[in-house]
Amino acid sequence: MIFNKTVYALTGNGWFELIARWVLGTVFVYASYHKIIAPAQFAKVIYGYYLFPSVSINLIAIILPFLELFCGLALVLGIYPRSAALIINVLLVAFILSLSVNLIRGQEFDCGCFSFAEKGYTYSVKELLVRDIVFLGLGLLIIFFSRHRKWCALQSGSILHNIHRSGPV
Repeated sequence: MIFNKTVYALTGNGWFELIARWVLGTVFVYASYHKIIAPAQFAKVIYGYYLFPSVSINLIAIILPFLELFCGLALVLGIYPRSAALIINVLLVAFILSLSVNLIRGQEFDCGCFSFAEKGYTYSVKELLVRDIVFLGLGLLIIFFSRHRKWCALQSGSILHNIHRSGPV
């Protein structure tokens, strides 16, 4: 019962959901900018993860930034935010797994999140993991939001409402 009330309090607050959409969307739009204007540098960053076959690196470097841009814009503008948040959460899980693998390996690398080989302060892999987990939580809040969304151009139905309607599986 307490869990249900907590979930409803988080997934039922329209202002909190709006802020979550704008924060997550803005972060992903901002993160896509330098990757779009410098795909060759981003490809080098992807290569530095040592996780992907060489033939796929250029394709990833071209497609991923535009996916981040479109999903981020969809969240900010409120165009099917649940779908955009779902795609962003899949990306975040992939980022978390990639960072975790390289943390276990003990590798230091440029994550390529917001800039390339930034001079001065750089994030540790643990800080990046915490940040991505927080973003994942915001994405989950957007996905499971159960009420009418504020300032949303195109909405979809509520996942929680559909689950309650169909009954236990």
